[in-house]
Amino acid sequence: MELKHINSLVELFFSKSEENISKRYSSNEAPFLINLKPKDHELAELRKPIIYSWRLTDVYIRILSNYLKKKISKGDRCILLSENRPEWLVSDLSIMNAGGVTVPLFTTYSDKDYEYIIKDCSPKVCIVSNQDQFDKIKKYITKDIILISIDEINEEAEFFKNIFNDYQDNLINEDFKILNPINSDLKRDDLACIIYTSGTTGNPKGVMLSHGGILSNCEGALNIILPLLKGEKPVFLTWLPLSHSYEHTVQFVQISLGAKVYYAESLEKLLSNMSVAKPSIMTAVPRFYQNLYSKISMNFSKQTGFKKKLISSTISLGIKKMNSENLSFTEKIINFFCEKLVRRKVKNQFGGNLRAFVSGGGALDRKIGEFLNSIGLPTLQGYGLTEASPVVSCNIPEKIMIETVGPPFKTNQVKIAQDGEILVKGENVMLGYWNMKKETDEILKDGWLHTGDIGEITKEGNLKITDRKKEIIVNLGGDNISPTKIENLLCLNEKIKQSFVYGDKKTYLVALIVTDSFKNEKEIQLYIENLNNNLQIIEKIKKFKLIKQEFTIENGMLTPTLKLKRKKILENFKQDLEKLY
Repeated sequence: MELKHINSLVELFFSKSEENISKRYSSNEAPFLINLKPKDHELAELRKPIIYSWRLTDVYIRILSNYLKKKISKGDRCILLSENRPEWLVSDLSIMNAGGVTVPLFTTYSDKDYEYIIKDCSPKVCIVSNQDQFDKIKKYITKDIILISIDEINEEAEFFKNIFNDYQDNLINEDFKILNPINSDLKRDDLACIIYTSGTTGNPKGVMLSHGGILSNCEGALNIILPLLKGEKPVFLTWLPLSHSYEHTVQFVQISLGAKVYYAESLEKLLSNMSVAKPSIMTAVPRFYQNLYSKISMNFSKQTGFKKKLISSTISLGIKKMNSENLSFTEKIINFFCEKLVRRKVKNQFGGNLRAFVSGGGALDRKIGEFLNSIGLPTLQGYGLTEASPVVSCNIPEKIMIETVGPPFKTNQVKIAQDGEILVKGENVMLGYWNMKKETDEILKDGWLHTGDIGEITKEGNLKITDRKKEIIVNLGGDNISPTKIENLLCLNEKIKQSFVYGDKKTYLVALIVTDSFKNEKEIQLYIENLNNNLQIIEKIKKFKLIKQEFTIENGMLTPTLKLKRKKILENFKQDLEKLY
């Protein structure tokens, strides 16, 4: 099945489902989706993973989309607020099969973001997972919005169980295929979802992604993943929120591969979940790899004598191999023992089947990338943005160049503008921003997406990111954060003359606060604490430093139009900011 001939994400799922469903029903059919966090389900008391086979997933999608089709018209927006669980994918595909457009919401949004997005997209349907999630948006859901809940809640809502109960008999025969036919009216250029991303003006921007855009991205991903699998069915372990554009698209890569998918319990339990899932492919953001690096490094540092020397050789020789440097005869012998005694042991700690980690959603520190690759955990760094569905490029196994983000996908074009900005063109480029024509016209010109990132193409054809043109912080979790938005809010306090928010490639945000007197510290601290209560978790200021030196045009830290010169401020205060971590 070639993805370029598939018309929609719905068609993709049902085509793969047909391949994976047994011709005769069996209660022991191979699993497709496995939720390792049973507390997200009404059967939580059993303390067992919740397992969905391809058949069960197929039936639930047909039933739910049949219900939705009676409630919505083509193009109607349907918001989806839920933790990662099988019902997320069921809801997403059901919305699209009914002709609707999925609008995923992060479970960590602030009240203001929920209010803005719900008002902006004017949803016809709201699907929530449980009472906890519904309570976050309750005051913004009007009576004309159809409310559906995965688990039962104390509201007037339609519950998944009630919708599905009338069709349970269809699970044991082939009649389930007549429950609701596949929506064959969908085309590749139709709108599939609106994924909101942080905007520099303060309000999130709704990125409109098409069916073809995501399918194109999947096609590019398969070119890299398939050679790794060597014909085997892959296993994925996922923890990044499905509302994130990266993991949202990964869903459809998983479907394309006919994969088995485990939903992890949490970031903290990811390593123990790996021993259960035994994943062959795992996608994550830099924050995960930083944690992994810290834990393994700490364990290595405790070793002494021969073990310590062997570990040191494993890292140094692994880096040489990754950089395609020739090993001497002696080094080859040492590396043989490194492979058997160190790398194999490390791999076994992660389930033993890992073919590759894929890092996206932010820049991976070079030291971490070299370390993981050298000890037998192949880690492929990629690059992308929500507006590109989202992946633009990725390193290739056996040809890893850690200082780059790999060659561009064959399904999109990349060129460097005269000012160094990275431009992208292809079916994967967004249709535009929802309700934002001006902002769309500013970023899409002659079919080229202006990414706001600065880069270059190496002689090997790899893309290398050298700077960021746009004023957006990308933290270690891969979240896009507008520093301008937070700086403007900080400066609403009369005691704060200016502010500078910092946190690129970090786990949390810190700030420089310009004030006349350090006596204002307690008052400023109280203000920031109150401000944090109205910000997303990722936007909260964890630490700050008071300074008296102002940012001015004269000292080079302000532009003539009074905008912060972020690079210049960093040159002057980098050490002060780093001490806050």
